[in-house]
Amino acid sequence: MAGNSKRRGAIRKEGTKKGPTIGSGGVRRRGLEGRGATPPAHQRPHHPAAKRAAQRVRRTYSKPTDETEIVLGRNPVLECLRADAPAGALYVALGAEADERMTESVTLAADRGIPILEVPRHDLDRMSSNGLHQGIALQVPPYSYAHPEDLLASATSDVQPALLVALDNISDPRNLGAIIRSVAAFGGHGVLIPQRRSAAVTAVAWRTSAGAAARVPVARATNLNRTLNQWTAAGVRVVGLDADGDTTIDDFDATRPMVLVVGSEGKGLSRLVRQNCDQVVSIPMAGPTQSLNASVAAGVVLAEIARQRRR
Repeated sequence: MAGNSKRRGAIRKEGTKKGPTIGSGGVRRRGLEGRGATPPAHQRPHHPAAKRAAQRVRRTYSKPTDETEIVLGRNPVLECLRADAPAGALYVALGAEADERMTESVTLAADRGIPILEVPRHDLDRMSSNGLHQGIALQVPPYSYAHPEDLLASATSDVQPALLVALDNISDPRNLGAIIRSVAAFGGHGVLIPQRRSAAVTAVAWRTSAGAAARVPVARATNLNRTLNQWTAAGVRVVGLDADGDTTIDDFDATRPMVLVVGSEGKGLSRLVRQNCDQVVSIPMAGPTQSLNASVAAGVVLAEIARQRRR
C-alpha cells in the first residue's frame, strides 16, 4: 500500500526457474541501445540490391581484358593518380580501412571525374592473381608506347645530356617496372624495349614502377640493333652493361649523351647487341657474388651516372 517503506519493488516470485531477482542492472537497457543508421541496401552483403550491384560490376569491370589493365596497391594507385595517368575507374573495397593514401587517391579521382566504385573485397580478389590489392585498384587503358625516333628527339632536345636505357633479353615485367622507376629517379629520358621477346608495360610493371610509367616514356623497337645503330649515327654513345665488361663504372665517362643497354641476369647482352656497343662496363663486385639482378644493376649504374653529371 502507499507509504509502506518496506516495499522493495517488483521481484521475481520464489520458486521460479531463475530464482528471485531485483531488476536487470541495466543489461536490458544497454541491449536495446541503437546500433546506428541502417546502411544502404547496396552496401549490405546479403541484400538482393548488393548482389545485383556486384553482378553489374563483375560483368563490366571484374577482369582485365586486352583493352584494360588493373593497377593494384595503395602506393601504385596513388602514384598513378598523382602523375595524371589515364584511368577508367577507381575501385575501393567495402569496409577497407582508410588511410592518407586511400583518402588522397579518392580525392584525386573525384577531382578528375574518374568513376569511384565501392565493390566487395572478393571482387578485388578476383581481379588480382595474388590478392595483394590492399583494398584499392585502378583501371587503366593499355600503355601508349612512344616511337623510338620521338624518344630520341625528346632526349636530345633537353638541356641535360641524353640518358636513355635500352633493355635486351629482359622478360620479367617486375624488372621492367623497377628499371622505369630508377630511370625516373635518376633523371633518365626514357626506356627502349624490343617489340618481341620482351616484357611489356603491363599491370605488373605499372605496380612495380609505382606510377613512374606515367612519367617516363617507353618506346618499342621492331629491331633493337637497327635502332641502336640509328641512335649511334645521331651522336648518342651506346654503353652496354655486362658482368664481363671491358671496364668498370668507376673508369668511364658518363657526362656525354648515351644509351645504357641492360641485359638479363642469366643471358647478359646478346652477341649482336654487344658488338654494336661503343663500350661495355661492369660493376665491381666484392666477395663471391658474381652478378646482380638486372634492375638492381641498372639502378647502380644510373646512380653513378647521375653522380657524375651533378659533379
